[in-house]
Formats: sequence, structure tokens, C-alpha cells
Amino acid sequence: MEGAENAWKQIPLSQKDGVPVYSFRVFTVEPGGYTPYHQHPYEHMNYLIEGEGVLVNENGDKQPIKAGDFALVLPNEKHQYRNTSKDKDFVMICGVPKEFE
Repeated sequence: MEGAENAWKQIPLSQKDGVPVYSFRVFTVEPGGYTPYHQHPYEHMNYLIEGEGVLVNENGDKQPIKAGDFALVLPNEKHQYRNTSKDKDFVMICGVPKEFE
């Protein structure tokens, strides 16, 4: 992903599987890594299943998140996920409208 560092994506439930509305993606961000700092016209709902990190918002504020937490990113909200761990992956499920998987 352009603008990302040590992060990768899987799509276990997608349009290919016949999802009617939402696709589920799984992002893995390695220690010290991050997703792109970006925005898009759709919301995404996230559930952190492993690790810890921060969600950076459009003001640059950093909201701490850890395994078991949920996060909502609204449409057009600039955001980025960062893994703050030194030795553990940050893994999250991300639900998005299927058109944007």
C-alpha cells in the first residue's frame, strides 16, 4: 500500500464470496509500522484482534487502541493506524462497503 510501512492486507470476505453490503479486510501492521495517512468517502468499522497502537485522526491526535477495542472512522475523516509495539503485530478486522474492498 502506498504510504504504508510494514503493513499488509487480506480480504477473507469479499465480493467474490457474494457479500451483499460489507467486505471484511484484515490488516496486519508489524512493530513500528503504519497504514497510509489518508481519507476516503466511506466509513470503516474496525476491531483490533491483536496488539496495540494508536489511531491518528485528522488533527494529528493519537487515540490509544488495544486488542478488544473497536474504532469507527467516518467518511472523509483523515486517519492512520500505527503499531506502537516493539515486538508484537497489530492485527485488526476492518469492515467497509464492498465497493471499496
